Amino acid sequence: MNLIYRKVKSKDNPFLATMIRNVIEEFDAPRTGTVYEDSSTDHLFELFSESNSVLWVAELNNEPVGCCGLYPTEGLASNYAELVKFYISHEARGKGIGKELMIRTMNSAKELNYEYIYLESLPDFSKAISMYKESGFKQLDSPLGNSGHSSCDVWMLKKV
Repeated sequence: MNLIYRKVKSKDNPFLATMIRNVIEEFDAPRTGTVYEDSSTDHLFELFSESNSVLWVAELNNEPVGCCGLYPTEGLASNYAELVKFYISHEARGKGIGKELMIRTMNSAKELNYEYIYLESLPDFSKAISMYKESGFKQLDSPLGNSGHSSCDVWMLKKV
């Protein structure tokens, strides 16, 4: 098993877009009001070339199988970033890849001088929500910022 963690490359765009949409379909999560329909999902390398953002990619046997990033979402305070695009392909789950991606992303938050990490999710992703809680995220009563993801109704925040 050849597993590496690295930052997103332009060649990852089609693989990651397909993987993200496959995960959403697998969990029968909403397609509207989520990253499923975002045009940026097809252009993650370009999206994460913005300063103060990062997208970590897990590559297994030369193919991207997971990703997790930080993004300074519009409407968030300058010391807040949103945890975004955290998806693991079906075949890569249960191997600790998600946990490692989360660790790398949290370390990046410190390096980028963020004080808080915000995230939005869906009840469909209950295992992920459990992992967020274990990592110290607290549930909020309403959304922060302007992600444009109107179907997301789980909002969480963690101090870095």
